Amino acid sequence: MPLGAHTMEFPRRIRIGEGILGELGDFVEFPLERSAVIASGANVQERLEDVVGRSIGAPAEWVVVTSSDIENVERVMRAAEGAYCIIGIGGGKSVDVGKLAAFRASLPFFSVPTSASHDGIASPFASISGSGTHHSERAKPPVGILADIEVIASAPRRLEAAGCGDLVSKLTAVKDWELASTEAGEYYGGYAASLARMSAQVFLDASKRIGAFDSDSARALVEGLISAGVAAGIAGSSRPCSGSEHLFSHALDSIAPGKGLHGEQCGIGTIMMAALHGLDWERVRSALKDVRAPTAAAEIGVSDEEVKRALVDAPSMRPERYTILSKVRLDRASAGELAKRTGVI
Repeated sequence: MPLGAHTMEFPRRIRIGEGILGELGDFVEFPLERSAVIASGANVQERLEDVVGRSIGAPAEWVVVTSSDIENVERVMRAAEGAYCIIGIGGGKSVDVGKLAAFRASLPFFSVPTSASHDGIASPFASISGSGTHHSERAKPPVGILADIEVIASAPRRLEAAGCGDLVSKLTAVKDWELASTEAGEYYGGYAASLARMSAQVFLDASKRIGAFDSDSARALVEGLISAGVAAGIAGSSRPCSGSEHLFSHALDSIAPGKGLHGEQCGIGTIMMAALHGLDWERVRSALKDVRAPTAAAEIGVSDEEVKRALVDAPSMRPERYTILSKVRLDRASAGELAKRTGVI
C-alpha cells in the first residue's frame, strides 16, 4: 500500500432526538423473520428491554456485557450466529464489545448510547481490556447510531463529565499527531485533525452550559463525541482522538485499575499533556471544573506515586505511537514536577 494511503469508513445513518428509542425497529429496518442480538449491561436491559422489544418487533437475544474483554466479545458472537445484526445499547463496554463482535462476525452493528461518556459511539475502533490494561482494536464504525437525548440526559452525571474529559483530550491527541508527522514522518490528515480539534473546542467554549447537564448539554456533548469518532474514521486510525493523554490513562488502568473512568483519566492526562505541548492547560482544567469532572488525581482515588509512575510508563503502552511523551521522556522527578505544576497532585 502506498505511503499515506488509508481507508475512510463512516456511519451511514445517525438519528438524534428526544424520546426516539421507540423508533429503533424502524431505524434498523429488520428483514422479515430475522433476529438481533443486543449487547448491554444488566441495568440497561432492566430499564429498556420493554421499549426496545416493542420497537424492534423481531426476536432479540440480550447478552449482558460484564467487561470489555475478548471473552465477552466471543459470548456475543456465539449468540449472534444466524442473527441479522448486533445492537450495542449502553455505555462504553457494551458498545465496544458489540462493535468488535459484529466486526468479527461480519454483521451490521448499530450503536445506541445511553450516556455520552466516550467517543466510541461512532468510531471504527473498540477499546478492549486484557493483561491489566486497555488497547484499541480495529473494527468498523456502526452502520447506524440512534441517540435518544432523553435517555442520555438521564444518565449519571459522572458519566457525562467523563465524556467531557474524553472530548477535550482531542486537543492534545491532535498535537501529538502533528508532532509525529514532523518528527517521525507519520501521515497527518489535516481535515480529520481539524474536525477532532473543533469537537474539543466546542466543549471548551460551552463548558459552563454543558455543566448544566440538561437536554441541550447532552445533545451538544453527544454530537461532539460523534464528530470525534467520525474524525477517526476519516483518518483511518485513532490518531486524532487518542494521544499521550490516552497512554497515561492506559497506564493508570494497569497501575491503579478500577479507580477512575476512562474519560476522567483522559481529562486529567490532557491537563498535563497540554502543559507539555505549551497549550493553555489552565483553560482545560477550568472547563473540566465547569462540568465537575475531576482535575486532580486524589479525586479519583489515585495516589501521587501512581500518577508519577503512569507518566513514566505511558510511552510503553504503545511504543509505536510517537507522542510528546516519546520526545520528553519523563523520569519520576520530572513527572512529579509536571503533575504538581498543573495541580494534578
